Amino acid sequence: MALTAPTRTSPLRARQDADGMAVASFVLGLIGTLLFNAVFGPCAIVLGALAIARGTKRRGRALLGIALGIADVILLVVLMTLDHSVFWQFGS
Repeated sequence: MALTAPTRTSPLRARQDADGMAVASFVLGLIGTLLFNAVFGPCAIVLGALAIARGTKRRGRALLGIALGIADVILLVVLMTLDHSVFWQFGS
Protein backbone atom coordinates (compact mmCIF):
# COMPACT_ATOMS: atom_id res chain seq x y z
CA MET A 1 0.00 0.00 0.00
CA ALA A 2 1.65 3.22 -1.15
CA LEU A 3 0.96 6.51 0.54
CA THR A 4 0.55 9.49 -1.70
CA ALA A 5 0.74 13.15 -0.85
CA PRO A 6 -2.51 15.08 -1.00
CA THR A 7 -2.94 16.83 -4.31
CA ARG A 8 -3.90 20.45 -4.58
CA THR A 9 -6.34 21.63 -7.15
CA SER A 10 -5.36 24.48 -9.40
CA PRO A 11 -7.01 27.87 -8.87
CA LEU A 12 -8.76 27.51 -12.23
CA ARG A 13 -10.23 24.16 -11.23
CA ALA A 14 -11.36 25.52 -7.86
CA ARG A 15 -13.08 28.45 -9.57
CA GLN A 16 -14.81 26.09 -12.02
CA ASP A 17 -16.03 24.03 -9.08
CA ALA A 18 -17.33 27.19 -7.41
CA ASP A 19 -19.09 28.22 -10.63
CA GLY A 20 -20.72 24.79 -10.78
CA MET A 21 -21.85 25.16 -7.18
CA ALA A 22 -23.42 28.53 -8.00
CA VAL A 23 -25.39 27.07 -10.89
CA ALA A 24 -26.40 24.03 -8.83
CA SER A 25 -27.57 26.34 -6.04
CA PHE A 26 -29.77 28.26 -8.47
CA VAL A 27 -31.23 25.10 -10.03
CA LEU A 28 -31.93 23.45 -6.67
CA GLY A 29 -33.54 26.62 -5.34
CA LEU A 30 -35.72 26.86 -8.42
CA ILE A 31 -36.79 23.22 -8.29
CA GLY A 32 -37.29 23.50 -4.54
CA THR A 33 -40.11 26.00 -4.98
CA LEU A 34 -42.15 23.23 -6.60
CA LEU A 35 -40.81 19.94 -5.24
CA PHE A 36 -39.13 18.76 -2.04
CA ASN A 37 -38.55 22.22 -0.61
CA ALA A 38 -37.50 20.66 2.72
CA VAL A 39 -34.46 19.12 0.99
CA PHE A 40 -33.64 21.38 -1.95
CA GLY A 41 -34.00 24.68 -0.06
CA PRO A 42 -31.26 24.08 2.52
CA CYS A 43 -29.03 22.49 -0.15
CA ALA A 44 -29.40 25.61 -2.31
CA ILE A 45 -28.46 27.84 0.62
CA VAL A 46 -25.36 25.80 1.49
CA LEU A 47 -24.15 25.49 -2.12
CA GLY A 48 -24.67 29.19 -2.76
CA ALA A 49 -22.74 30.15 0.37
CA LEU A 50 -19.90 27.77 -0.54
CA ALA A 51 -19.74 29.16 -4.08
CA ILE A 52 -19.45 32.73 -2.79
CA ALA A 53 -16.84 31.71 -0.21
CA ARG A 54 -14.76 30.06 -2.94
CA GLY A 55 -14.86 33.13 -5.17
CA THR A 56 -17.21 32.22 -8.00
CA LYS A 57 -17.49 34.39 -11.09
CA ARG A 58 -21.23 33.67 -11.09
CA ARG A 59 -21.96 35.54 -7.89
CA GLY A 60 -25.42 36.61 -9.08
CA ARG A 61 -26.51 33.02 -9.58
CA ALA A 62 -25.17 32.05 -6.19
CA LEU A 63 -27.04 34.91 -4.52
CA LEU A 64 -30.20 34.03 -6.42
CA GLY A 65 -29.80 30.40 -5.35
CA ILE A 66 -29.49 31.51 -1.72
CA ALA A 67 -32.57 33.71 -2.07
CA LEU A 68 -34.58 30.90 -3.66
CA GLY A 69 -33.39 28.49 -0.95
CA ILE A 70 -34.58 30.89 1.74
CA ALA A 71 -37.90 31.25 -0.10
CA ASP A 72 -38.18 27.44 -0.16
CA VAL A 73 -37.68 27.24 3.59
CA ILE A 74 -40.20 30.05 4.19
CA LEU A 75 -42.69 28.29 1.92
CA LEU A 76 -42.17 25.09 3.89
CA VAL A 77 -42.82 26.87 7.20
CA VAL A 78 -45.96 28.56 5.83
CA LEU A 79 -47.31 25.28 4.47
CA MET A 80 -46.66 23.48 7.72
CA THR A 81 -48.45 26.15 9.77
CA LEU A 82 -51.45 26.59 7.47
CA ASP A 83 -52.06 23.11 6.07
CA HIS A 84 -50.13 20.92 8.50
CA SER A 85 -48.51 19.34 5.47
CA VAL A 86 -45.31 19.82 3.52
CA PHE A 87 -46.91 19.68 0.07
CA TRP A 88 -48.91 22.27 -1.79
CA GLN A 89 -51.47 21.81 -4.51
CA PHE A 90 -53.82 23.79 -6.68
CA GLY A 91 -57.52 23.47 -5.98
CA SER A 92 -58.94 21.21 -3.33
